[in-house]
Amino acid sequence: MRSGSNGVLIHDADQVSDHLAKFRDGDQDAFEALFRLHQRAVYGWILRIVRNPPAAEDLTVETFWRIYQARARFEAMRGFEPWARRIATNAALDWIRAQRPESELTAQLIADQTAVSADPGVTAEIRLKTAQAFARLPHGLRVAAILSVVEERPHKEIADALGISVTAVKLRVFRAVRLLRKDLERQGIKP
Repeated sequence: MRSGSNGVLIHDADQVSDHLAKFRDGDQDAFEALFRLHQRAVYGWILRIVRNPPAAEDLTVETFWRIYQARARFEAMRGFEPWARRIATNAALDWIRAQRPESELTAQLIADQTAVSADPGVTAEIRLKTAQAFARLPHGLRVAAILSVVEERPHKEIADALGISVTAVKLRVFRAVRLLRKDLERQGIKP
């Protein structure tokens, strides 16, 4: 590990590979090093899915607990990041499924939706109805739509995280957009 010109720590490929091998064997220090290296990325990925910062923090810890428990199944050739992203996605989906199906939107979520909108022509009412329509989508469609449409993540990345094909991601996004459009039309909004 060395420091780059911007002060960020740079991990040599050999050192990361060494951490991964030790991690798989149960070494606590290697696990902690991987946690420090990937914590921010895992948190960001989960936040994109659940759209709830406190829940994303808890789910990040849960994800790393699952990662540690599953370390014997880790395949270094596939890479740590895609594997961690898949475990994080499963933790986020479990959390979403545990929520009430059409739970009331929290003030924080509404505030987040308002802050995200860069278009001043979109009213708070439209943002709220859109957020509610997203919340009513089936879990699998909601996650694919949020990651693809809202977060603009590549379909391949979403497919890897969900453990499905790119074609399946495209199909889920298509279905989600169609359902969103119908839901918004029922609410009196022409998308």
